[in-house]
Amino acid sequence: MSEKQAFQTEVAKLLDIVVNSLYSEKYIFLRELISNASDACDKLKYWSLTNPDIKVKNAFQITLTPDAKDNTLTISDNGIGMNKDDLINHIGTIAKSGTADFVKNIKDNGSAIDLIGQFGVGFYSAFMVANKVEIITRKADDKKAYKWTSDGLDGYTIEDAERKTNGTDIKLFLKEDAKDFTDTVYLRHIVRTYSDHIEYPIVLNLGKAGDETINTASALWTRNKGDITDEQYKEFYHHISKNFDDPWMTLHFKAEGSIEYNALLYIPSTAPYDLFQPDRQQSLKLYVNKVFISDKVEGLMPAYLRFVKGVIDSSDLPLNISREMLQQNALLAKIRQGTVSRLLKELKKRQGDYEDYLKFWNAFGVAFKEGIYEDFSNKEEIAALSLFASTNDDTKLTTLDEYISRAKEGQKAIYYITGDDVPTLKNNPQLEAFKEKGIEVLLLVDPIDEFWTQVLTTYKTFDVKHISAADIDLKIERKDKKADEKNLKQLTDLMTELFKNEVGKVELSEKLTKSPAALNVENGQMSIHLERLMRNHQQQTAFASTRVLEINPYHPLIIKLSEMISDDANKVRITDISRLILDQAKIAEGEAVTDAAFFAEKLSDYLLEAL
Repeated sequence: MSEKQAFQTEVAKLLDIVVNSLYSEKYIFLRELISNASDACDKLKYWSLTNPDIKVKNAFQITLTPDAKDNTLTISDNGIGMNKDDLINHIGTIAKSGTADFVKNIKDNGSAIDLIGQFGVGFYSAFMVANKVEIITRKADDKKAYKWTSDGLDGYTIEDAERKTNGTDIKLFLKEDAKDFTDTVYLRHIVRTYSDHIEYPIVLNLGKAGDETINTASALWTRNKGDITDEQYKEFYHHISKNFDDPWMTLHFKAEGSIEYNALLYIPSTAPYDLFQPDRQQSLKLYVNKVFISDKVEGLMPAYLRFVKGVIDSSDLPLNISREMLQQNALLAKIRQGTVSRLLKELKKRQGDYEDYLKFWNAFGVAFKEGIYEDFSNKEEIAALSLFASTNDDTKLTTLDEYISRAKEGQKAIYYITGDDVPTLKNNPQLEAFKEKGIEVLLLVDPIDEFWTQVLTTYKTFDVKHISAADIDLKIERKDKKADEKNLKQLTDLMTELFKNEVGKVELSEKLTKSPAALNVENGQMSIHLERLMRNHQQQTAFASTRVLEINPYHPLIIKLSEMISDDANKVRITDISRLILDQAKIAEGEAVTDAAFFAEKLSDYLLEAL
């Protein structure tokens, strides 16, 4: 008896997108289904090694059976297979937790190529070429087989079926314009071009003529680099990543010594949508002697390199190792150390081509900088590979070494300022003295910048300091008029009283040139930007910094206010303008004004008066 099931609403929408617009080339479906078959064999191989009750009777293989007469193509494997629940959960449902987000991303961005694979939609590419798809499958630990049937339009049916052994047959009833996929010459070409890296034999069933293995059937990462083409590397990247971009970097090496392992690693050219999601899984597959162990080994790659994809295969790890044992395995720590070291060295080589390296940095730089904070042993090397905006150049990011090469004679520190965005930071009043003296300042705008700067307090022979902690002479040679000291004292006393609930101190500053005032914190305290980040994330702010309103005694506005201070008739006007000055300093620091309505009203009044 067959059981009819409807697709989820999001699945129906997604199927329409997959069939009509997601893939640019129809042959992609074959690569997807072969890749799924390979994964099924991987799972059963590992399951049989860790579960004595599971017996594998035949060598793993993937079989393609074309039928030109009936216009069908069947892709078969003798892998782990599926039971009824698997069919419903993995075939009848597409990524229960993320389908709606996937559809929304397509609508918002007009393309979803770099999201493919994140939501398990590869199987549905079969409907590009098929009017109907039948799956007959039997799970390795189950005696029952099931048949799943769908036309990709109005749901699917599941019914009992017969299959002598474990595995899966996917039969495609091809559309009229897809007859090429029963052509054995064309099938050979597709497999050898796009799936040659699959380590299991891909067998072409030629009927009476017998069977023909049409791929190399060897694990790509174990082969000599000189025998692998760029196209084969790319296709293996597509296979393991489920991405459709080309890799920005490919790193293939064999480590020898106290521990031996093969590694084939990739850095994508585009960032995944979930790069900063807390529950994002690692992207490396761990093999032992070409046996797939897990793709969820947290200790295999540090979090700041979570975008790296690929395979690591070691013969020194035990086959029956559990995930818990992996986390504590000393050999795994050595593999991690070795792979990270090789990746950093390769990035150093690529850093010389600025435009090329910028592609990597724009995609993954924010995540990569987390390593300065997290990876103590490599923090200086990671910092050297990082790029930063600075006051030196509006068009090009800088490295720390380049910064040091431009440092002023006698300069002993790398200075930085943090904020929400570069344009706002560049106009921060606190930079005025640094600009006047020609001292470069890094403009740090990523949340992680607030944290790695607390860990990397020195780089080579230079201290790393926030500009508020600068212990150099920033006084500027002045020829312009300065406000009267007595009047200034009265003005700062008035401002101190006016702003006692917002500002801890009001003091004069010799470091401002163009602005009447700037907002700062006392030396050694949490920056305004970090406090704002913590407040936005509802973090504890019991140690809130003491705000310091710095006044420029040379600014015409401050001079004028100080001259008016002795006349009580000016008190209301001085109060209003002082409030505008504080609000102006807050805006320059990226803070919200205290009373937006007051600010807008008074600003309009004074602008009208000026006209």
